[in-house]
Amino acid sequence: MEHYKFFTNRDCEFHPCHKTDRINCLFCYCPLYFLDCGGNFKLTEHGIKDCSECLIPHGENGYDYIVRRLMEEADKVKQAHETDQLDQDSSAGSPED
Repeated sequence: MEHYKFFTNRDCEFHPCHKTDRINCLFCYCPLYFLDCGGNFKLTEHGIKDCSECLIPHGENGYDYIVRRLMEEADKVKQAHETDQLDQDSSAGSPED
């Protein structure tokens, strides 16, 4: 295993924060929180995302999953930007009415 992808902070005052024997603390706060992440989450009555039952960022493959999802989101932003640029370029050459 690449050690930068997984560590457990046993000194954390919240440890253990999830019900699992082995936990990765690298993504203590999940970078996918504001996305449709694919994890096991619920919305509270106030619309807050409750991820307490999700172990995606805390598992053995959490790092790879999160990096892949972030890259997918980055690609979406890049594509949207490129589409905006094409729209701007095509409208700049249009004659005015």
